[in-house]
Amino acid sequence: MQRSNLLLILFLSCVMPLAAQQPVSGIVVDAQGRPVAGVSISGATGAVATTSASGSFVAPSAIPLRFEDPRFATVTVTFKSGEAARVVLNAPQSRQVVTVTAYRTPLPSDESPASVRVLTQDELRQSAAFSLDDKLRQVAGAELFRRSSSRVANPTSQGISLRGLGSTAASRTLVVTDDVPQNDPFGGWIHWQELPGLTIQSVEVVRGGASDLYGSSAIGGVINLIPVRPSLDGLSFLTSYGGQNTREAVALAQGKYKYYAGLASAGVFRTDGFILVAPGSRGPVDVASNVHAENGLVDLERQSATTRIFLRGNGFNEARSNGTPLQKNGTRLWRYAGGLDWSDDSGGTRGLRLYGSTEHYRQTFSAISPSRSSERPTRVALTPASELGAVVHWQQTLGKILVLVAGGDVRDIRAQDNESVLPSLRQTDISARQRQIGAYVEALWSPKQWTLTAGTRVDLFRNFDAIQSPLSPLPLPKLNEDVFDPRLGIVRRIGPQFALTASAFRAFRAPTANELYRNGQVGQELTLANPGLRTERATGWEAGSQISLPATTMRASYFWTQVNRPITALTLTIAPTSILKQRENLGQIESRGVAIDFETAPRRWISIGGGYQFADATVTRSQQQPRLKGNWIPQVPRNMATLQSTLRSSRFGVLSLQARGSGQQYDDDANRFLLHGFFRLDANLSRSFGGHDGHRFEVFAAAENMFDHAIEVGRTPVLTLGTPATGRVGLRLALPGR
Repeated sequence: MQRSNLLLILFLSCVMPLAAQQPVSGIVVDAQGRPVAGVSISGATGAVATTSASGSFVAPSAIPLRFEDPRFATVTVTFKSGEAARVVLNAPQSRQVVTVTAYRTPLPSDESPASVRVLTQDELRQSAAFSLDDKLRQVAGAELFRRSSSRVANPTSQGISLRGLGSTAASRTLVVTDDVPQNDPFGGWIHWQELPGLTIQSVEVVRGGASDLYGSSAIGGVINLIPVRPSLDGLSFLTSYGGQNTREAVALAQGKYKYYAGLASAGVFRTDGFILVAPGSRGPVDVASNVHAENGLVDLERQSATTRIFLRGNGFNEARSNGTPLQKNGTRLWRYAGGLDWSDDSGGTRGLRLYGSTEHYRQTFSAISPSRSSERPTRVALTPASELGAVVHWQQTLGKILVLVAGGDVRDIRAQDNESVLPSLRQTDISARQRQIGAYVEALWSPKQWTLTAGTRVDLFRNFDAIQSPLSPLPLPKLNEDVFDPRLGIVRRIGPQFALTASAFRAFRAPTANELYRNGQVGQELTLANPGLRTERATGWEAGSQISLPATTMRASYFWTQVNRPITALTLTIAPTSILKQRENLGQIESRGVAIDFETAPRRWISIGGGYQFADATVTRSQQQPRLKGNWIPQVPRNMATLQSTLRSSRFGVLSLQARGSGQQYDDDANRFLLHGFFRLDANLSRSFGGHDGHRFEVFAAAENMFDHAIEVGRTPVLTLGTPATGRVGLRLALPGR
């Protein structure tokens, strides 16, 4: 009897733990949520599993599991028994993995024909710059239409430029997040304070035309804002206060229960700003340009090993003073999106996005006296706009060396411009619709040391139902254009550390409703609309090389882009206190030059990175004004360089320095108004205090333009200056859930 009891106890002691420890199943994805195949999973006794083509895995126990892949930083995770897990792999500090926004499938950086720069979460957090557009200036060649910061800039000057192509009110670069366009549906500019800062995981900057996959606006490249996805329980908080009475507060809460997860974030930002006009030109009418803004975001998801379903909505509200008592503008924007991602064991992934937005934009205009002692109101504009869109994409792995990518999208925009001319109160109303429908297909073939990509896209762009009240003598023209954009890329790896790259593309950008129908004004520079504008067409190529060492990466490339019919603000008349311009399709512009990026970490306590761009960007043909041939493209310097250095100490914290230098450039198409070069140095010092329970408390101090250099921003025609020396202090708090 005793012997039987002993045998029973021994049997139960062996069987019950095995019964309790159910297998762990899940999926391994990169920072953008795309499945990662071939990841080695090991436990205490060695290798236990490898992820499938769809990124899924099943591990035999709930012990700590180690996920290893040479492209990513190694991760060790302990799961609960029977849990359905989602493991996110991030790029190691010494080598960033380029998730190919230009190809919609993950590729290591030495397999990407495109020139890509990634700003990690640490780089964004350690930057002294306050707003996202200023943080992006760590990328050589990334610049707003003007040098000013979005903290004080009129929204119509917040289009971003890459590859020396410049921009107007609209951006020649497409900004997306989770496949949803972020460019303003009416004007094409970017609302850089739209998303709470704590909801941005990282940023990818893909330089060079990408219309073959993204359609309009991707002439200069694509900027992908990688969102934070709810994956754990916790609360984060950020607040800071600094010069010009600048203050912010942002909170992020997230939680997860079984297959369901969600996050909510909200932020407020206020600054009293500063007077943009240079001291020698100021008058009684000049006041500080400032902004008061609020934003919020909610994201709800259902996650499993092979499927992700989400609903997301965000809101943005801002009110700005544009430098005089009467020149003001405001924006109220609501965005919403829903989506579905799923994968299968055959190596296929599918995705669907449905999105929309509603915007109300308002602005007041004035005329300023020559002495800048008084102003009078001239116009009030109310500009409502809305959009609806859908994106579908498909990816299939065939064998080990071939990947097929296909998809399509549609975007429909309805916009109005309701203006009252003062003091007569004469009303002018214009409404119109724009629709873009596109479909693409691409193949990636990777035999041995080669990566070959070939793809194409067809877009149907329509601008229609344009109605003006009172009726114009001639009906407003329609615009119907069909666009074909191919792309080819090739990478040849020579050993594990060196690669040669080359790519060629065509791209386009359609005129925005703002460019077609609304007169714009910045300062005393008035730009007339042109309802007869046509799409811009670009052709370009680049060739380069990349070196990848254990602690150092460097990429250099030569680029050439030619844009036909670029939409340009042509100068008509110049007076001492005002400038009149007209939007026109100029004949042709061309940008060619060299871009270099590098990162190195010679010691564990220091990392250095930076970049340089030389861009010879000129007008090569101009039928309207032949004298413009050979002129520099406005707002594009020949030389631009950045340098970042980060020093880490467990005792003193983290010191990050960001330096940026830029050569001279011109503010106008006629090259009459020269803006001199500048150098700017920023610094950020932070110190973290954290416990073993995951709580983290961080204090920081940041300084911008430490040497208080006068940075010339624009001449409209009065000289305006950029951000002076400014400092702030703040804290970050992270509280993990229980």
